[in-house]
Amino acid sequence: MMLRVKRIRFFILAAGLLWLPAAAYAQNSSSPNPADPNPASKKLCETVSLITGVAISPMLGVGAVGAYQWWDAPKEKRAELPWFANPLFWIPALLLVGACFLKDTAGIALPVVLKKPFDVAETIEHKISGLVATGAFVPIAASIFHAPAQPGAALAEAGLAAIDLHWLYNALMVPVAMAAFVIVFLASNAINTLILLSPFTTVDAALKGFRTTILASVVGTSFVNPWMGAAWALVVILFSWLIAGWSFRLSHFGMSFVWDFVTGRKNRFRPDAKENKMFLGRQTEKVPTRTYGKLSRNEMGELVFHYRPWLLLAQRRLVLPAGNYEAGRGVFYSEILRVEGDSAKTVMLLPPRYRGHEEEIAKIYHFTGVREVGLRAAWAWLKSLFGGRTAAA
Repeated sequence: MMLRVKRIRFFILAAGLLWLPAAAYAQNSSSPNPADPNPASKKLCETVSLITGVAISPMLGVGAVGAYQWWDAPKEKRAELPWFANPLFWIPALLLVGACFLKDTAGIALPVVLKKPFDVAETIEHKISGLVATGAFVPIAASIFHAPAQPGAALAEAGLAAIDLHWLYNALMVPVAMAAFVIVFLASNAINTLILLSPFTTVDAALKGFRTTILASVVGTSFVNPWMGAAWALVVILFSWLIAGWSFRLSHFGMSFVWDFVTGRKNRFRPDAKENKMFLGRQTEKVPTRTYGKLSRNEMGELVFHYRPWLLLAQRRLVLPAGNYEAGRGVFYSEILRVEGDSAKTVMLLPPRYRGHEEEIAKIYHFTGVREVGLRAAWAWLKSLFGGRTAAA
């Protein structure tokens, strides 16, 4: 709780340090036109909303911005527009978004088995478009201020007519905008991962509707009032920052599953005899669920999980509680379970490449056996209920 309070305080301080100089610059850069007394301030607010909205849905956002800029520009100026305003980009981009919308609309009536391959494709598209937007779109959008017609005009009223620092603020704003974009994109991508992992089409539709509502609220408030839109966008960025760790772990978990399924990795994979990469299945001693690392046994026979927070920080170790462990065989992925009497708790989640290798995992880590889990356990129970034969665990 204290960590979240510190994050909120830091966010408010950082936003103020960046926003107040920008607002002052915008005020000094204002047009003398009384009908539009503060165009630079309005541009600043619109940029914050724009970057937040595009981060929620990169392909739709970049395509829509490109189409608007192309439509709004005079014909003789269209050749000077950035790459995303080229019809060769925004037309296919919006068609792809439309295809995803049709998939989601029809997906409620489709069986999960038929819909999931399309969800996998959309997850890959979302990840790629987000990476492209981070490096190729956000820096252009974040360059809010441009050199005035006369050097120093922007700060003339402050008595510093010979100084023009628009380039310095842009240099500071671009990395901050990219960081904000990545934070919101992680939260959006986490929703995509939940959709991918969910076995229920109704849940998929609810998650899609929630993300669309947030996107519409950012765009809508920006059109009603730029300052209101910027304030709401900052709220979305703050919330995304508070859950950034959860979003990152879930996104990495989902992409690991997508990669294994798409590449058919289980057909060429063999577990290592000493340590294997997997995800923590539940929070253990303050180490959060879906943390990625390597599981091994030490000289004392303890199960030790080595991991790096954010995959990059200093390596840490977690000793799992002693007990009776088994490998779990599921339909889509396998697990490692800690058995306590009649109950079995998930301790580790194994990527899909481990499917079919549960017996090897049990031998490597000296587990007591293998059991069915998830849908496979339910199917085995149904077979036994109606007199069918089941394989020994």
